[in-house]
Amino acid sequence: MNQFLSSIPTWILDVSGALAVLVSLYFLFGKRRAYWHWSNASLLPYFLLFASGKLWMLAGLQVCYLLFGLHGLYLWMLEERRDRGELKFNEAGWYGVTWAASLLIFGVTVYVTDFSAVWNWVQFVLVVIQLVANFGTTRRWAWSWPVWILSNVLGAVYYGHSHYWALFGLQFALGAMSVYGWREWQKDERRVVALA
Repeated sequence: MNQFLSSIPTWILDVSGALAVLVSLYFLFGKRRAYWHWSNASLLPYFLLFASGKLWMLAGLQVCYLLFGLHGLYLWMLEERRDRGELKFNEAGWYGVTWAASLLIFGVTVYVTDFSAVWNWVQFVLVVIQLVANFGTTRRWAWSWPVWILSNVLGAVYYGHSHYWALFGLQFALGAMSVYGWREWQKDERRVVALA
């Protein structure tokens, strides 16, 4: 695997992951399921990028995102059917499964990480913030957007230090898009409250 990873220029992984993320956000604003497909498409290049740099927590986060992505796609379909009155499902149970698996993956990646390096602590905080933001996103809660903005600020610092320049630049685009997403989702939440 190391030979395979070393044969792919890191900038290709960096740029291809960033492009898929940008496309995914277009669909996320409208809460459309295509978000999950494009988000999942970004995970392989990012996983390979982080694994090649031995950034185990960020590599493990990509596996968590895949779980969230597959689970989120299915849950959004279930929620749409629930909202139309077609079925009821155990939301807590469904979300609990994803979180249990994600926390297990996170625990393993923390275990194999060398925390004598200060930047690994930054990586740790970044991953925690992104897990919290992702939880809010899977539930379609507006408060997830400011948490994403916080992760973009910290991510810009971390990815700049790591010389992942597409990811560094992406943090600024994501931060601006998160402000827009936050406003749009707040409007949706106000609309739902007004209809209730």
